[in-house]
Amino acid sequence: MNKPNPFRYFKTSPEIIRLAEMMYVGFPLSLRNVEDLLHERGVEISHETVRFWWNRFGPMFAAEIRRKRVDHMRAFSGWRWHLDEVFVKINGERHYLWPAVDHEGEVLDAVVPKRRNTMAALEFLRKLMRRYGQPEQIVTDRLPSYRAALRELGATELQSTGRWLNNSVENSQLPLRRRERSMLRFRRMRSLQIFAAVHSSVHNHFNQERNLSSRNIFKLYRTAALAKWRQLGTA
Repeated sequence: MNKPNPFRYFKTSPEIIRLAEMMYVGFPLSLRNVEDLLHERGVEISHETVRFWWNRFGPMFAAEIRRKRVDHMRAFSGWRWHLDEVFVKINGERHYLWPAVDHEGEVLDAVVPKRRNTMAALEFLRKLMRRYGQPEQIVTDRLPSYRAALRELGATELQSTGRWLNNSVENSQLPLRRRERSMLRFRRMRSLQIFAAVHSSVHNHFNQERNLSSRNIFKLYRTAALAKWRQLGTA
């Protein structure tokens, strides 16, 4: 049974919608920047249209990318997770962006709790394990909430701490920080949560680690990623 076409009632072609989504989520551009870039290509839309497309199709595209990633991770064992927390301010109030990254540098998930206590860590770890299964190792900092949550799960032997072991998760926060500056920070916790989840999936899709491969291999990977992006939302 074919799934319904998500672009059915839209006059704009799916190719333009995907291009706008890729510009807005994949690069540190504002809604009006995307509007100007599409205008240069002969596409006349409002920045509010870009916002509507983002709210409508961003989570759908991210879920499709994440589903394929989950299938890939469950097919192999020996994965290592890196967990860390980042301070973010929403309307002047401190919150925590809590990302989880695998040893390949791809963001598994990100949540935005108000506190970084044991309950928040336990809920996040349970969510990750339900989705991806249990890893071989979990690298964290020395925050006591991690050890307490892993003790609750009966998996304290998975935890590993070290001074430079969490560099990958530290580096994974840079693209979202650039987005935060271009968006003049976030105004609601829910919007930050949705954007972090979508941004991480799209960044994973196009992140080819160009420093680890030759120019020819990188071009092949980039072409393949773009081809898969153009198929999102199709039957």
